[in-house]
Amino acid sequence: MIAALLPAVFWSAVTILGYFLAKRLHHRLGRWWSSPLVLAPLGLIALALALHESYRAYIAGTHWLVSLLGPATVAFAVPIWEQRALIRRAWPVLLAGVLVGSVTAMLTAWLMAQALGLDPQLRLSLLPRSMSTPFAMTVSGEIGGLPDLTAVFVVITGVFGAMVGEVILAVLPLRSALARGALFGMGAHGAGVAKAHGIGREEGTVAGLIMVLVGLVNVLVAPVLAKLL
Repeated sequence: MIAALLPAVFWSAVTILGYFLAKRLHHRLGRWWSSPLVLAPLGLIALALALHESYRAYIAGTHWLVSLLGPATVAFAVPIWEQRALIRRAWPVLLAGVLVGSVTAMLTAWLMAQALGLDPQLRLSLLPRSMSTPFAMTVSGEIGGLPDLTAVFVVITGVFGAMVGEVILAVLPLRSALARGALFGMGAHGAGVAKAHGIGREEGTVAGLIMVLVGLVNVLVAPVLAKLL
C-alpha cells in the first residue's frame, strides 16, 4: 500500500515545489520565458524523461491537483461580482469584444488544425485553447476532445499571447486601460492577466474580468460551434 502511494506523493511534491520555485524565479526576473507556466512544465518533462516515467504514471499521481480546477472554476464568480460596476458601465463593449474574440479564436484554431490535417479529436482539443484551463478542460471533455492535451494548448496559447501582446502594445497606441486589459485577457487568459497586472492595476482587473467572461461564453458557444463544424 505504502509502495503504491510513493509515486503519487513524489510527483505531487515535485509538481508543487517546481511551481513554487519557478514562481519565485519569475518574480525576480519578470521575463515571459521565466513564467511558471513555461519553466514548471519543462522541468517536469525533463525529470520524467530522466526517470523514464510515462505521462500516465505522472497524471495518476497528480490527478488530485487536476480535480482542484473544479473549485477554481466556481471561484471565478468572485471577480465578476467585484467588478459588477464595470460590467454595468461597459457591458456593450465587453460583450462585443468577448463574443467576437471567442468566435475568432475558435474558428482560427479549427481552420489551422484542418489545414495541418489533424484528426477530428485533435481539432476538438484545440478548439477551447483560448480560455482559462478550468473552462478549457471541461469544454474539451464535453465536445469530444482530450482535456489533458487541451491544457497543454492553453499554456502555449497563454505564454505566446502574453509575449505577442507586449509587442502589440508597443506598436498600437492603446491609451485606454480597458483596451489594454482586454487585449491580454482575451488573447492570453491566465498568463495575460499576470502580464496585465504588471502594466497596471486597472489593466489587470479588466484582463481578469475578460478572462472569466470568455470562459463563461465559451462554455455555451464551443459545444454549438463544435457540432456545426
